[in-house]
Amino acid sequence: MPLLSYDRQGSGSALVWLHGFTQTRSSAHQFRSILAGTNELLTLDLPGHGSAAAISATLNETADLLAKTLPDEPVALGGYSFGARVALHLALRHPDRISRLVLLGASRGIEDLDERAARKRRDDDLAQRIEEIGARRFLDEWLSQPMFTALANDDFERAARSSDPHGLANSLRTSGTGTQEWLGTRLHEIEVPTLALAGANDAKFSLEAEAIASGVKNGAWLLIGGAGHAAQLEQPQRTAQAVREFLNG
Repeated sequence: MPLLSYDRQGSGSALVWLHGFTQTRSSAHQFRSILAGTNELLTLDLPGHGSAAAISATLNETADLLAKTLPDEPVALGGYSFGARVALHLALRHPDRISRLVLLGASRGIEDLDERAARKRRDDDLAQRIEEIGARRFLDEWLSQPMFTALANDDFERAARSSDPHGLANSLRTSGTGTQEWLGTRLHEIEVPTLALAGANDAKFSLEAEAIASGVKNGAWLLIGGAGHAAQLEQPQRTAQAVREFLNG
């Protein structure tokens, strides 16, 4: 399996930021620009997305790919939604590669096996629909969900979305929430300082942020005011400031 490649932006202590489902390394341009003002920001395309659209990998395989791709020294690691789930897996599988952990809109997975199987079926059905209607129409449907209704109409952000329908479909099939093991019983294994973030208007993931912060050994959680699920897009300044204060004191 080919290695992933990453971009560098800014200077200072290194922070790796992982994008969400349908996004790419070019997403969240305002948020990234703010972070790059105080940190060296490393971004990359996750399997199924952007330049890595042809790569199909499970969450564990993606974590292993990242461990081979990133610099040898421990780095701060952050991610949003899908990227946050990848970050959790990297923290559990390769704890020596991480110095701090930031999770925005993260999920521990689905504990109930029947509910997890049902989610896997929904993910597979959605993957099939992506391939049937194409990425452009799918993105229209995806962004029309209630969790994204507060997003501004940003042409730059839309252009930064991944455009390969087969890559997106494979990402759902191999790394969707329905494929993820329940991590609630393993959070205590994460010893690095961890910040769990969520938009204050995102009720489900606000509860997840609190639970994650309580489950790790050295955790804190914070809600971003005026934001829903995509806080880094809805409130880039507030979200970036929370990350910067956690990383840089």
